[in-house]
Amino acid sequence: MRGPRASLDQWHCFMAVVDEGSYARAAEALHKSQSAVTYAIQKLEEQLGVALFEIRGRKAELTDAGQVFYRRGRALLDEALRVEASAASVAGGWEPQLRIASDALFPQAALLDCLVTLAQECTDTRLECVETVLSGAEEALLEQRCDIAITGVVPPGFLADPLLRVRFIAVAHCDHPLHQLARELDYRDLRPYRQLVVRDSGSRRRRDSGWLDAAQRLTVSRIDMSVQAVCRGLGFAWLPEVMIREALAEGVLKALPLREGRERFAELFIVMPDRDVAGPAARRAEALIKAAAAGLSN
Repeated sequence: MRGPRASLDQWHCFMAVVDEGSYARAAEALHKSQSAVTYAIQKLEEQLGVALFEIRGRKAELTDAGQVFYRRGRALLDEALRVEASAASVAGGWEPQLRIASDALFPQAALLDCLVTLAQECTDTRLECVETVLSGAEEALLEQRCDIAITGVVPPGFLADPLLRVRFIAVAHCDHPLHQLARELDYRDLRPYRQLVVRDSGSRRRRDSGWLDAAQRLTVSRIDMSVQAVCRGLGFAWLPEVMIREALAEGVLKALPLREGRERFAELFIVMPDRDVAGPAARRAEALIKAAAAGLSN
């Protein structure tokens, strides 16, 4: 079987020139001489039989073929890095770091129980858990900033398992004027009053969710702050039932008697972006989170 003529080092040099914008900056980033980088790319062009760059003024720009091979070379290098990461995980036992991006809808107490167990079992693994809202976990997946994601949106190219169905209830403080109407409500009744909204934690794919037609709005960055604001009478909101059970039982909050839309549901999924590379800590975390979610659903 004939092996490849081009080396990973040649592809790495090619990627670096494109990413850094010049041969000189690529050489600096790779800690090589500029002549070594130039030679590597010349050999790559010779072996592929195509020109990857063309000189325009003082800049080397990708040819049409170069653009095609840049995409394929990037996939080749990414796969090589995944193989090395997998080997390191197998050789080293527990991975040194585990990053979890968790949608704020997943109950904190359940997630903390999982982290307690992980901390006891994986004593040498640094644990990082970031709470996200709406597109935040999706963005972490796309930017490769997490090893496990609990998300309401699964981006293209990722496989996910269903984790939890979260029920939202339209509520307001027991003394809120909407409750004083003492009748069934529709959306026209809601419009004059302030709605509590939680801001999307993503920076690129910001999303809105639910009904957002109130005349006034108070936007906060955390769901627990939204719950506290509604409990203090600052407005109405659709809040996760699991986070307001106590306030409902104590009569601090009351469900709004809406004719339609008094409840809605959100689905949460768990995603492990690259199962082939996942180490034992990531697999253990996935199992713990799935078990915790199953307990919440029962």
